[in-house]
Amino acid sequence: MPYRTTDRTRDKKDAKRTAMMQAAVRVFAEKGYHAATVRDIVAAADVAIGTFYFYFPDKETLFVYLYEETADFLLRTVEQGLRRGDSWPGRLAAALQSFVNIATYEPAVVQLLLVGGVGAVPALVESRGRFRNELADLWQEALDEAIAAGELRPQNSRLTAQGLAGAFDEIVLHLLSLPEPTMVAAAVIQEMTTFALRATGYSQ
Repeated sequence: MPYRTTDRTRDKKDAKRTAMMQAAVRVFAEKGYHAATVRDIVAAADVAIGTFYFYFPDKETLFVYLYEETADFLLRTVEQGLRRGDSWPGRLAAALQSFVNIATYEPAVVQLLLVGGVGAVPALVESRGRFRNELADLWQEALDEAIAAGELRPQNSRLTAQGLAGAFDEIVLHLLSLPEPTMVAAAVIQEMTTFALRATGYSQ
């Protein structure tokens, strides 16, 4: 009779894997990719080093996996925001609110996505390019809908989308560098929204 793991065993394994991934996000954000070690990660997760290698062959594989998971999470969050509201300003504000909420409550996650590993992990180049393209796709789709509805003037929506995505990244990274980002988050969201409305040529 083949061996089958019980639900309790699977839950325990999943918990260890989740703990390692959460710890790795923090370690990579604090130390950077090169300085962080597998021992740092297992110490932060309070697991044995053998447990790490049971799930991941090396640090790079874990890092790329974390990046892709984080990218997918942020893309889904922005997409959900862009589906709310019945106008371009409303959809824009909702998406930015979602982005900034993630940034202020999970800063290590956002830093991993926007900064961590850039240029340090060759295997990350493809994943990063895909994330940037998919993020621009979301903004472009929303812009095209606003243009079709007559809310925005005709424009190169791809170029505008790429510009917005890059600008939002820079603003959020600056926000996270402040001593108390949550204290000014609401004002920053308002400024980001106003900036984006101007940049896209919106007029009431």
